[in-house]
Amino acid sequence: MVAIGNFFFKYRNLLFPVFGASIFIPSPPLFTPETFGENYFTWPVVVGLLIAIIGQGFRAMTIGFKYIVRGGKDKKVYAVDLVTEGMFHHCRNPLYVGNILMLLGVGLLSNSLYFVIIVVPIFCFIYQAIVLAEENYLRGKFGPQYDLYTKDVNRWIPNLSGMSETFHGAIFNWRRYLLNEYNTLYMLCLSMYLVLLVHHPRLLAMDMNERLIVSGVVVGILTALFLFVRHLKKSNRLSRTLGSL
Repeated sequence: MVAIGNFFFKYRNLLFPVFGASIFIPSPPLFTPETFGENYFTWPVVVGLLIAIIGQGFRAMTIGFKYIVRGGKDKKVYAVDLVTEGMFHHCRNPLYVGNILMLLGVGLLSNSLYFVIIVVPIFCFIYQAIVLAEENYLRGKFGPQYDLYTKDVNRWIPNLSGMSETFHGAIFNWRRYLLNEYNTLYMLCLSMYLVLLVHHPRLLAMDMNERLIVSGVVVGILTALFLFVRHLKKSNRLSRTLGSL
Protein backbone atom coordinates (compact mmCIF):
# COMPACT_ATOMS: atom_id res chain seq x y z
CA MET A 1 0.00 0.00 0.00
CA VAL A 2 2.89 2.37 0.70
CA ALA A 3 4.23 1.87 -2.82
CA ILE A 4 0.75 2.47 -4.25
CA GLY A 5 0.41 5.57 -2.13
CA ASN A 6 3.77 6.95 -3.27
CA PHE A 7 2.70 6.43 -6.88
CA PHE A 8 -0.62 8.24 -6.49
CA PHE A 9 0.99 10.98 -4.38
CA LYS A 10 2.81 12.16 -7.51
CA TYR A 11 -0.51 12.70 -9.28
CA ARG A 12 -2.74 13.57 -6.32
CA ASN A 13 -3.56 17.04 -7.73
CA LEU A 14 -5.21 15.36 -10.72
CA LEU A 15 -7.44 13.10 -8.64
CA PHE A 16 -10.23 15.59 -7.94
CA PRO A 17 -10.68 16.86 -11.54
CA VAL A 18 -10.34 13.36 -13.07
CA PHE A 19 -12.80 11.77 -10.68
CA GLY A 20 -15.00 14.84 -10.81
CA ALA A 21 -15.34 14.55 -14.58
CA SER A 22 -16.87 11.10 -14.15
CA ILE A 23 -19.86 12.78 -12.53
CA PHE A 24 -21.41 13.14 -15.99
CA ILE A 25 -21.30 9.40 -16.82
CA PRO A 26 -24.93 8.21 -17.21
CA SER A 27 -26.18 6.44 -14.10
CA PRO A 28 -29.39 5.31 -12.38
CA PRO A 29 -30.58 7.89 -9.83
CA LEU A 30 -29.71 7.60 -6.17
CA PHE A 31 -32.79 9.54 -5.03
CA THR A 32 -36.02 8.39 -6.74
CA PRO A 33 -39.71 9.36 -6.48
CA GLU A 34 -40.49 5.89 -5.15
CA THR A 35 -38.24 6.31 -2.12
CA PHE A 36 -38.27 10.09 -1.53
CA GLY A 37 -41.64 11.22 -2.86
CA GLU A 38 -42.58 13.70 -5.57
CA ASN A 39 -40.06 16.28 -4.32
CA TYR A 40 -37.23 13.75 -4.52
CA PHE A 41 -35.10 16.11 -6.65
CA THR A 42 -34.67 18.51 -3.71
CA TRP A 43 -32.83 15.89 -1.64
CA PRO A 44 -29.69 15.62 -3.79
CA VAL A 45 -29.54 19.41 -4.11
CA VAL A 46 -29.85 20.14 -0.39
CA VAL A 47 -27.78 17.20 0.90
CA GLY A 48 -25.16 17.41 -1.85
CA LEU A 49 -24.55 21.15 -1.53
CA LEU A 50 -24.44 20.91 2.27
CA ILE A 51 -21.83 18.14 2.30
CA ALA A 52 -19.72 19.84 -0.38
CA ILE A 53 -19.77 23.13 1.55
CA ILE A 54 -18.82 21.32 4.77
CA GLY A 55 -15.90 19.74 2.91
CA GLN A 56 -14.68 23.11 1.72
CA GLY A 57 -15.18 24.41 5.26
CA PHE A 58 -12.78 21.76 6.55
CA ARG A 59 -10.17 22.87 4.03
CA ALA A 60 -10.75 26.55 4.79
CA MET A 61 -10.28 26.05 8.53
CA THR A 62 -7.17 23.97 7.93
CA ILE A 63 -5.50 26.39 5.55
CA GLY A 64 -6.72 29.64 7.06
CA PHE A 65 -5.83 28.96 10.69
CA LYS A 66 -2.80 26.63 10.86
CA TYR A 67 -1.49 25.35 7.58
CA ILE A 68 0.83 22.38 7.21
CA VAL A 69 3.83 22.52 4.87
CA ARG A 70 3.53 19.00 3.54
CA GLY A 71 2.85 19.47 -0.13
CA GLY A 72 5.64 17.22 -1.32
CA LYS A 73 9.06 17.82 -2.79
CA ASP A 74 10.17 16.52 -6.18
CA LYS A 75 6.80 14.70 -6.32
CA LYS A 76 7.62 12.78 -3.15
CA VAL A 77 6.18 12.94 0.36
CA TYR A 78 7.92 15.69 2.31
CA ALA A 79 7.32 17.59 5.57
CA VAL A 80 9.15 20.46 7.24
CA ASP A 81 7.61 20.14 10.70
CA LEU A 82 5.09 17.94 12.45
CA VAL A 83 2.09 20.24 12.74
CA THR A 84 -0.36 19.24 15.47
CA GLU A 85 -2.20 22.53 15.91
CA GLY A 86 -5.41 23.91 14.42
CA MET A 87 -7.47 21.32 12.56
CA PHE A 88 -4.56 18.88 12.84
CA HIS A 89 -5.30 18.75 16.56
CA HIS A 90 -8.65 17.16 15.71
CA CYS A 91 -7.86 15.10 12.60
CA ARG A 92 -4.59 13.96 11.02
CA ASN A 93 -5.78 14.52 7.44
CA PRO A 94 -8.37 17.34 7.43
CA LEU A 95 -7.51 18.45 3.88
CA TYR A 96 -8.12 14.97 2.51
CA VAL A 97 -11.32 14.68 4.55
CA GLY A 98 -12.41 17.94 2.95
CA ASN A 99 -11.66 16.60 -0.53
CA ILE A 100 -13.62 13.41 0.09
CA LEU A 101 -16.60 15.36 1.41
CA MET A 102 -16.53 17.73 -1.57
CA LEU A 103 -16.41 14.84 -4.05
CA LEU A 104 -19.19 13.01 -2.20
CA GLY A 105 -21.24 16.19 -2.09
CA VAL A 106 -20.94 16.76 -5.83
CA GLY A 107 -21.78 13.09 -6.39
CA LEU A 108 -24.93 13.37 -4.29
CA LEU A 109 -25.78 16.63 -6.03
CA SER A 110 -25.64 14.81 -9.37
CA ASN A 111 -27.97 12.10 -8.01
CA SER A 112 -25.64 9.48 -9.50
CA LEU A 113 -25.86 6.02 -7.96
CA TYR A 114 -22.75 4.77 -9.79
CA PHE A 115 -20.68 7.73 -8.68
CA VAL A 116 -21.56 7.32 -5.00
CA ILE A 117 -21.14 3.53 -4.79
CA ILE A 118 -18.21 3.08 -7.21
CA VAL A 119 -16.25 6.30 -7.84
CA VAL A 120 -16.24 7.65 -4.28
CA PRO A 121 -15.02 4.34 -2.73
CA ILE A 122 -12.19 4.14 -5.32
CA PHE A 123 -11.28 7.74 -4.50
CA CYS A 124 -11.22 6.87 -0.78
CA PHE A 125 -9.03 3.81 -1.41
CA ILE A 126 -6.47 5.91 -3.27
CA TYR A 127 -6.42 8.49 -0.49
CA GLN A 128 -5.98 5.74 2.08
CA ALA A 129 -2.92 4.53 0.17
CA ILE A 130 -1.53 8.08 -0.04
CA VAL A 131 -2.05 8.58 3.71
CA LEU A 132 -0.26 5.32 4.52
CA ALA A 133 2.68 6.46 2.40
CA GLU A 134 2.73 9.82 4.19
CA GLU A 135 2.53 8.15 7.58
CA ASN A 136 5.42 5.88 6.69
CA TYR A 137 7.52 8.95 5.87
CA LEU A 138 6.42 10.92 8.96
CA ARG A 139 7.04 8.00 11.29
CA GLY A 140 10.54 7.62 9.88
CA LYS A 141 11.30 11.34 10.24
CA PHE A 142 9.65 12.19 13.56
CA GLY A 143 9.68 8.77 15.27
CA PRO A 144 8.11 8.58 18.77
CA GLN A 145 6.77 12.14 18.45
CA TYR A 146 4.61 11.06 15.53
CA ASP A 147 3.57 7.81 17.21
CA LEU A 148 2.34 9.80 20.21
CA TYR A 149 0.42 12.12 17.91
CA THR A 150 -1.32 9.22 16.14
CA LYS A 151 -2.48 7.81 19.48
CA ASP A 152 -4.29 11.03 20.34
CA VAL A 153 -5.66 12.08 16.93
CA ASN A 154 -7.79 10.05 14.50
CA ARG A 155 -6.63 9.44 10.96
CA TRP A 156 -9.98 10.19 9.31
CA ILE A 157 -12.83 10.87 11.72
CA PRO A 158 -12.51 14.41 13.10
CA ASN A 159 -12.91 14.82 16.84
CA LEU A 160 -15.08 17.90 17.17
CA SER A 161 -14.62 18.10 20.93
CA GLY A 162 -12.70 21.16 22.05
CA MET A 163 -12.76 22.94 18.68
CA SER A 164 -13.97 26.17 20.26
CA GLU A 165 -10.88 26.19 22.48
CA THR A 166 -8.62 25.35 19.56
CA PHE A 167 -9.73 28.33 17.50
CA HIS A 168 -10.43 30.78 20.33
CA GLY A 169 -8.69 34.03 19.46
CA ALA A 170 -7.29 32.61 16.22
CA ILE A 171 -7.10 34.93 13.22
CA PHE A 172 -8.13 33.57 9.83
CA ASN A 173 -5.42 34.16 7.20
CA TRP A 174 -7.42 35.10 4.09
CA ARG A 175 -4.30 35.69 2.01
CA ARG A 176 -2.97 32.18 2.63
CA TYR A 177 -6.41 30.69 2.08
CA LEU A 178 -6.83 32.33 -1.33
CA LEU A 179 -3.26 31.59 -2.40
CA ASN A 180 -3.61 27.90 -1.66
CA GLU A 181 -7.28 27.31 -2.37
CA TYR A 182 -8.33 29.45 -5.35
CA ASN A 183 -7.91 26.57 -7.81
CA THR A 184 -9.95 24.14 -5.68
CA LEU A 185 -12.64 26.78 -5.12
CA TYR A 186 -12.86 27.39 -8.86
CA MET A 187 -13.23 23.70 -9.68
CA LEU A 188 -15.77 23.13 -6.91
CA CYS A 189 -17.99 26.07 -7.86
CA LEU A 190 -17.77 25.24 -11.56
CA SER A 191 -18.56 21.57 -10.91
CA MET A 192 -21.56 22.38 -8.73
CA TYR A 193 -22.97 24.79 -11.31
CA LEU A 194 -22.50 22.35 -14.21
CA VAL A 195 -24.08 19.53 -12.22
CA LEU A 196 -27.08 21.73 -11.41
CA LEU A 197 -27.30 22.72 -15.07
CA VAL A 198 -27.11 19.16 -16.45
CA HIS A 199 -28.84 17.09 -13.75
CA HIS A 200 -31.40 19.57 -12.40
CA PRO A 201 -32.75 21.55 -15.38
CA ARG A 202 -36.06 22.08 -13.57
CA LEU A 203 -34.27 24.39 -11.14
CA LEU A 204 -33.32 26.63 -14.06
CA ALA A 205 -36.71 27.33 -15.62
CA MET A 206 -35.34 28.89 -18.81
CA ASP A 207 -35.28 28.11 -22.48
CA MET A 208 -32.08 27.00 -24.20
CA ASN A 209 -30.96 30.48 -25.28
CA GLU A 210 -31.48 31.92 -21.81
CA ARG A 211 -29.65 28.98 -20.26
CA LEU A 212 -26.68 29.48 -22.56
CA ILE A 213 -26.51 33.18 -21.70
CA VAL A 214 -26.72 32.56 -17.95
CA SER A 215 -24.15 29.78 -18.18
CA GLY A 216 -21.79 32.01 -20.12
CA VAL A 217 -22.11 34.73 -17.49
CA VAL A 218 -21.61 32.34 -14.54
CA VAL A 219 -18.65 30.52 -16.09
CA GLY A 220 -17.19 33.84 -17.23
CA ILE A 221 -17.38 35.37 -13.75
CA LEU A 222 -15.89 32.29 -12.08
CA THR A 223 -13.08 32.12 -14.64
CA ALA A 224 -12.37 35.84 -14.37
CA LEU A 225 -12.10 35.59 -10.57
CA PHE A 226 -9.85 32.55 -10.90
CA LEU A 227 -7.53 34.30 -13.37
CA PHE A 228 -7.51 37.47 -11.26
CA VAL A 229 -6.39 35.67 -8.09
CA ARG A 230 -3.91 33.61 -10.10
CA HIS A 231 -2.42 36.79 -11.52
CA LEU A 232 -2.15 38.31 -8.06
CA LYS A 233 -0.41 35.18 -6.79
CA LYS A 234 2.06 35.06 -9.67
CA SER A 235 2.84 38.76 -9.33
CA ASN A 236 3.10 38.64 -5.50
CA ARG A 237 0.51 41.41 -5.25
CA LEU A 238 -2.16 39.52 -3.31
CA SER A 239 -1.14 40.82 0.11
CA ARG A 240 -1.32 44.45 -1.02
CA THR A 241 -4.68 43.88 -2.73
CA LEU A 242 -6.23 42.28 0.35
CA GLY A 243 -4.75 44.96 2.53
CA SER A 244 -6.66 47.63 0.62
CA LEU A 245 -10.02 45.85 0.92
